[in-house]
Amino acid sequence: MADDLPTPIVVDALALALVASSDAPILLLDGDLTVVAASASFCHAFQIDPAATEGSSLFALGAGEWDVPQLRSLLRATLSGAAQIDAYEMDLTRSDRGSRRLVITAHQLDHGDPLNVRLLLSVSDVTDARLAERLKDDLLREKAILYQELQHRVANSLQIIASVLMQSARRISSAQTRSHLFDAHSRVMSVAALQSQLVASRVGEVPLGVYFTELCQSIGASMIQDHDKLRLRVETDDSVALADASVSLGLIVTELVINALKHAFPLNRGGDILVSYKSSPAAWTLSVTDDGVGMPTDRVPTKGLGTSIVEALAKQLHATVDTADAGPGTRVSIVHKSLLGVAT
Repeated sequence: MADDLPTPIVVDALALALVASSDAPILLLDGDLTVVAASASFCHAFQIDPAATEGSSLFALGAGEWDVPQLRSLLRATLSGAAQIDAYEMDLTRSDRGSRRLVITAHQLDHGDPLNVRLLLSVSDVTDARLAERLKDDLLREKAILYQELQHRVANSLQIIASVLMQSARRISSAQTRSHLFDAHSRVMSVAALQSQLVASRVGEVPLGVYFTELCQSIGASMIQDHDKLRLRVETDDSVALADASVSLGLIVTELVINALKHAFPLNRGGDILVSYKSSPAAWTLSVTDDGVGMPTDRVPTKGLGTSIVEALAKQLHATVDTADAGPGTRVSIVHKSLLGVAT
């Protein structure tokens, strides 16, 4: 009922009590935007004499620094009910104290008396917060620039190392030494391919299809002479992997492809090598399959450096190594029963 509504006198008393007890900078204004009351924190924050606030126009406070045309328009619109100020940002410029960034909020108090309008205005000084944000943004930009420069230098260094290894391999007369240098070149290019994918992704995840394709192209360029006769293909789903897992997966692919190129196709034999990666919510499988001469049956195969590297890397990924007859050729599979470090 109307008799139960608070009277303007009660509303004023409540508003004055709110202002007097507030720790935040707030003002109580009338319909002419004259100060009815100011909190002690407002006077302290903006160095205004409390005795000079009551009865003064908001725009006459201090040295007139509150007389901002846009603020005046917004407050008038709020009084008329045409607008409401929820978070208006403005710069309070004072010649003797510097500029401060403020967030203004203003709401009209509704007490049923259109002739006795009251406006509650609160002020938050966000100068230091905005400065901290700018400093943070500047630091992030500087970090990004430094990171890009580092990545550029790493890429250049890897390319130089790979080039030196390739040139050395071509000058060496020993076939065994030349083979080791080619292997080292492929391993360096494996890291270089991963590094370029990490730079491209910028989120710490590497799309394995693109990564394996680039890696195999690099290996093929250095170790396959006739690409029509000996073909190296990649088939993957849309899986991605975290950086640590990508390093291990890339090195495994490198070792298995190198091993197939060196042993599966003797006497200039042609054929195909397929690098495959498939994943599901419960497991993932990386395999390298060739249609070459297959595993020797007349002797026990010896464990070389490449095999030891693959087994060690598979152990890091909590995976098992399975070698099988591909009929013809050989299939080596790295099988993991749960997706630790690898996403789909």
